[in-house]
Order: sequence, then structure tokens, then C-alpha cells
Amino acid sequence: MLNRKIVQIDEEKCNGCGLCVPSCAEGAIQIIDGKAKLVKDQYCDGLGACLGECPQDAISIIEREAEEFDEHAAMEHVKSIKTEGNNSMHDKSKKTGDHHGHGHSGCPGSNVRILKDDKPTTVEYSESDIAFSLKSQLRQWPVQISLVPVNAPYFKDASLLVTADCVPFAYADYHPALLKGKVVLIGCPKLDDIDFYIDKLTAIIKSNDLKDVTVAFMEVPCCSGIVYAIEQAVKASGKNICIRRVRITIDGQKIEV
Repeated sequence: MLNRKIVQIDEEKCNGCGLCVPSCAEGAIQIIDGKAKLVKDQYCDGLGACLGECPQDAISIIEREAEEFDEHAAMEHVKSIKTEGNNSMHDKSKKTGDHHGHGHSGCPGSNVRILKDDKPTTVEYSESDIAFSLKSQLRQWPVQISLVPVNAPYFKDASLLVTADCVPFAYADYHPALLKGKVVLIGCPKLDDIDFYIDKLTAIIKSNDLKDVTVAFMEVPCCSGIVYAIEQAVKASGKNICIRRVRITIDGQKIEV
């Protein structure tokens, strides 16, 4: 043990958004039980590459007694994380039939469908002296990021909408104002694996000619993870695609950012 610089995470401030995780090349920070944690002292080099990535200012560098940084152990740790991640993606692909876009099996609810706009599927609603009807703008199935095949036919020349899954509940005009004319993918950046999202979205963007991308997210800090995922995916794809960012407040207001 020696006295050295090392990361400290204030769990009271941390909201578990996970933005700090990919900035740590040694894999020293992981999200555990909804909070960012330093998994092992010897994985942290104390240089602070993760500083500035936390929107809650929950990460700092302190000096304390700690195990010496072990670069070899850290790199082996990173390899094990990547192996687990690849196995996880492979398992999810097997469950959903997404073998690089070839063939689909398993649950019938995951089968690819293009929904045609040839029936007046409206829902009549009335209350007091107000009456109106809504029409679903959903034009494809499935919609979950983890279930959609990379090469689904509806991605061709599409405008992509990536939505945090709380958005449609908060934003009343979601269908006409955001979903209309777009292919949609939904996910939860707080509860799901952000690295998996980045890999899957990167593959989708690389494999298809998309017109543009809109990302809709809630105002809560942890929801910014889905914005990070699409930004990293577009960057990794090497394509020059415009990203429109739409923040939805908890009381249902839409803010372009």
C-alpha cells in the first residue's frame, strides 16, 4: 500500500447515468446497483480521464492509501469486460434471431413487420364537450433497440428516431410531432447496457443509408445516456449524419437543444 492519487466517487451526487464509464480506459469505474463505483484500486491510474464527464460533479481525485496501479491487471480486466459484453450481445442476438441481419426466429413478437398506413386505425376519445381522434404513427415492429435486426428493411432511406422509453408517456404529442414519418427505436439508458446500445446503433448506422437521426430524451440527468449512445454511434460509424436533439420535461414540454 502507498499514498497516491486515486478516483473518489460521491455516491450521494451520482445518479447512475454511466457517462463516466466509457471514459475510463482501464475499466476501473462500473455502474453497480445504480451507482458509479471504483471496482478496484489497482485498476485506477489516478490520472483523472473520467473527470469532467460527470454531469453531477460526483467524481474527484484525492490522495489516499491504495494499492499501486497495475496496468497489466487493468488491461486484463478490460479484456474480460469486452468478452462479457460480446457474449451478452451474442446471447441477445440468439434470443432475437439477429444474426447480423440474417433470419429471425424465436418469439413471434420479435418478427419484423412493416405496418402499412392503409387503415383508419383511430381511437375516438371524448370528455365533456371536447372530442378528438388520434392515429398511431408507428410504421414498424419491433421497436426495442435490443430486438430490432440491424438490416431491417424499414431502415432504408429512413429518418431514425431514438427515444428514451419514458418520453411517449410524458409527451402527449409524441405521435404527430416526433414519431410521424420516422422509424423508431426505444430504450432505457439507466436500466440497460449503454455499451450494447452504442454497438447496436453503430451497426445499424453503418449498415443502412439513414437520412437523419432524432434523439428524444427526458430532462432527468440519467436520460442523457441515450444521447451519448447515439452521438458515439454516429461518430463510430464514420458517417456525416445530422442529429436533432429533443428534450422532454417531466411536465410534458418539448425543448429543442
